[in-house]
Amino acid sequence: MGQRRKAREMAVQCLYSLEFSEVESEFREYGLLNEYPEILANLGTSENMNATTSVYAFADELVKNTIINISDVEAEIDKHTDNWSLDSIARLDRSILSVAVYELLFTDTPAAVVINEAIEIAKRFCSEPTGKFINGILDAVHKEITQRDKMLK
Repeated sequence: MGQRRKAREMAVQCLYSLEFSEVESEFREYGLLNEYPEILANLGTSENMNATTSVYAFADELVKNTIINISDVEAEIDKHTDNWSLDSIARLDRSILSVAVYELLFTDTPAAVVINEAIEIAKRFCSEPTGKFINGILDAVHKEITQRDKMLK
């Protein structure tokens, strides 16, 4: 497994753990930003990884920036989940989608890489149909971003 995939897995695991945090909805981002470093440190320790590794740094970047942009990320996911509310999506699926949608919206990582990584993470941690579900949503997000970019040119 590549180092960046390992970082993405750690980011997904951290966001998944944060799903169980009791933070006030009014100060959600602030609360999550305060709680994630400890969770990520524990994940790093369980992987025999300290905060100075590139894998840890990339996971930290993904988690922090996903949280900072969580409103935009969740709005994008919600827009493309026909017949599903955001709350009805399994927490782990939502965590995988959040990291991937953050990358699609705010990084230069090629969409094919982001989508493939999300599907592979889903295959590892979820059931087979989850990969198809995630692929469908991420493909729709990517198509919309591509259309939006074409219109801006």
